[in-house]
Amino acid sequence: MIKRKNNILVYCFSVLCVFLVSTGSSVVFGSEIINTKIVSYSNPSKGEIRTLRIKYANSDVLERPILYLSGEKLSDKNQIEISFDELSHVPHYYSYTLLHLNSDNRYSDLLKSEYIDGDYTAEITDFDQSENTQQLYTHYRFMFPNDNMNVKVSGNYAIKIYEDNNEDEPIAFVCFSVVEPIVSIDATIRGNTDIELSGRYQQLDIDIITKDLNIRNAEDIRLIVMQNGRLDNAVYNPRPTYIEGNRLRYINQRTLIFEGGNEYRYFDISSEYIMGHNVDRIYFDKTYLHAYLFADENLSQSPYIAEQDANGQYVINVERKSEDDYEADYMWVHFLLPQDNIWFDGSLYINGDLTLHAMDYDSRMEYDDMHKCYYKSLYLKQGAYSYQYLFRPKNEHKGTTFRTEGSHWQTENEYSILVYYRPFGSRADRLVGYALKR
Repeated sequence: MIKRKNNILVYCFSVLCVFLVSTGSSVVFGSEIINTKIVSYSNPSKGEIRTLRIKYANSDVLERPILYLSGEKLSDKNQIEISFDELSHVPHYYSYTLLHLNSDNRYSDLLKSEYIDGDYTAEITDFDQSENTQQLYTHYRFMFPNDNMNVKVSGNYAIKIYEDNNEDEPIAFVCFSVVEPIVSIDATIRGNTDIELSGRYQQLDIDIITKDLNIRNAEDIRLIVMQNGRLDNAVYNPRPTYIEGNRLRYINQRTLIFEGGNEYRYFDISSEYIMGHNVDRIYFDKTYLHAYLFADENLSQSPYIAEQDANGQYVINVERKSEDDYEADYMWVHFLLPQDNIWFDGSLYINGDLTLHAMDYDSRMEYDDMHKCYYKSLYLKQGAYSYQYLFRPKNEHKGTTFRTEGSHWQTENEYSILVYYRPFGSRADRLVGYALKR
């Protein structure tokens, strides 16, 4: 049995803040976008990686962390923890390095020496083998920043995790952001939009006050807005409606109108013996644990019901045990959404942090014509999960809640507002402002 090791990182490396984000889509370089992703899904020879997470270090608070370059704003939370499981007890030698990204999550032109303070690579030496679980796995984790590495500049970052010192074959990427708070942000959310009044949408109005930043051109400022950590409907770089001195105003913009959606669904598989919320039954087939959820209802025509939810996030938790990270087991969780006929004009996906917000094969639901339903099975670690169903029409990037969840202006959503600065001649985007609006 391998006991928990102290955080002895041999070659360290650093980074701050995250969105997650966890985040989830393609991972490539050059002109391609880099998002949070588990690469080893398509290459099992590198070990099967699950439960890739990023959170504040030494905190159980359910929130998507954002860290500050100066460390002054969130001094008690100014470190993040990144963790994942490899589904075996076979030792693996994992390392990681840091990539600096622009506001659109494309690779920036900065050299490592320009954004890394310390070592350029680090080994992951903090790990535990699972105990008393039917699924064998090894839990790995590491912290940022640490004694050996920090970041020099603000912006978006990605951690590239790889095995046996082979950077060319990563097993996972984790994206995050680091902010230097120079500009201030005022934002409001309202149900009355340019599309309709108190209906299905939410309008964001945003003011960016730049008095502490000497900008010569409004185009040097880049604005990004994300709803509940989603990647598909994020708004990138809208132009300000008008400029008042040192204030950029984004008012009555159609690009900043979002579907209100609905409160997220959730289920609880913390116990193998007691059926948690939305769990119909759990059984062991001599190889795997299976958790069958109750069939979900299509809420597209249902009235809005106010409920507290986690906006797509999840917690790892197991009852009657003390170490959730390596005593929680894995289950095949079976989702079911009745639907009389298949939708030929698009695909249905399970969305949330549990699928890294990716709309791909691993999150796409299949249709069962005999039982008239969409279904999907995900291999998940014990805990409580929030999720929603998104329908994505063919040839479109953005998903919609209209067909499955409904959409209401009253829905409580979490909007992340990020402001980047890139003056003429600069080779990278600085993240100079951040606000979270609910």
